[in-house]
Amino acid sequence: MKKMGGTGLQGKHIVLGISGGIAAYKSAYLLRSLIKRGAEVQVVITPNGKEFITPATLAALSGKPVVSEFFAANTGEWHSHVDLGLWADLMIVAPATASTIGKMANGIADNMLITTYLSAKEDVMVCPAMDLDMWRHPSTQRNIETLKRDGVIILEPESGELASGLTGKGRMMEPDAIAEAAERYFNKPLELEGKKVVITAGPTYENIDPVRFIGNYSSGKMGFSLARRCAERGAEVVLISGPVSNPGTLPEGVGRIKVVSAKDMLLAAEREFEDADVVILAAAVADYAPAETASHKIKREGVDEMTLKLVKNPDIAATLGEKNGKDNRNRILVGFALETDNERENALRKLEKKNLDMIVLNSLNDKGACFGTDTNRITILKRGGEILEYPLKNKDEVADDIIDAFIH
Repeated sequence: MKKMGGTGLQGKHIVLGISGGIAAYKSAYLLRSLIKRGAEVQVVITPNGKEFITPATLAALSGKPVVSEFFAANTGEWHSHVDLGLWADLMIVAPATASTIGKMANGIADNMLITTYLSAKEDVMVCPAMDLDMWRHPSTQRNIETLKRDGVIILEPESGELASGLTGKGRMMEPDAIAEAAERYFNKPLELEGKKVVITAGPTYENIDPVRFIGNYSSGKMGFSLARRCAERGAEVVLISGPVSNPGTLPEGVGRIKVVSAKDMLLAAEREFEDADVVILAAAVADYAPAETASHKIKREGVDEMTLKLVKNPDIAATLGEKNGKDNRNRILVGFALETDNERENALRKLEKKNLDMIVLNSLNDKGACFGTDTNRITILKRGGEILEYPLKNKDEVADDIIDAFIH
């Protein structure tokens, strides 16, 4: 991940991707605005994009030949999307049509813009532009959520008069506003720089025998979102992850420790805890484990009933909370509470009992929140009595809210 910092866009390398929508005319203004702010810009345009704005115009503004095809028509020179990905500090796709967003989300690499995106080492900003019905269509929204989960920054379209004559959400963000967002991206403060953040994520599996286990439905998505956002804010991040599948990507530099059981997770957490500045316990740790684990697969032939004796697992939050109270490191300890009834009372009890600095409450009663979803709705309760409530949001945005809460 590239470090932020500096002023303006001076010396920054930006790939500007343009796809085929009527808002492509705005890309000329965006290009000019980026260059005025000091950026060096390479334009990559789709074949349909050239129907709306000419490469000659864009080349004149950028001072660089526009890249559109994989090979130059006259010389056969190969345009390397890999080299572009290595060169750039940021990629901006503006406008991003529904088609381009769908291709990006699903890895359909049939033009130079998409292959450049798939090769990008830098972060990517996407500026959607389409008619209101296309924007709110479930398939478009699914693709947007996929891109967010992949770490893409979405600059939401604005509401207003559209090319169709209708009025609604779908207008590409204005060029100067996009350029300002790029400036904020490079110049945002790294509030966690120099801090070590340890995060637990996902479920734990407690083995019954070599092929069966006790577990839960946690996907790990919330913990992975927290890891991404903390890294983007400058932290050294260690993610202790239970068994998860497709929880999202992690930036380069995030250390990941894979564990299986609650005991494994506790051992890893205790090791990393000592020099941590912030510990976020987002994992859904199994409360109980089988008293004995069979060394071979248990057969059911001739056995009509089976009694499974369970014993309590170690309480990771309580263990670390006790340690936190005994040293003078001024460490921040954040817990999670997933509740189904008496939510706030139970969360407050856990906050006090486990010596946490704040606790993130979510409820299984909230549609679209908790296990397996890309969204979450949380309430944050802080030691001292402050309570912060939030609406349903994408988990990356929820992660930002959690970080803001313990920073401020």
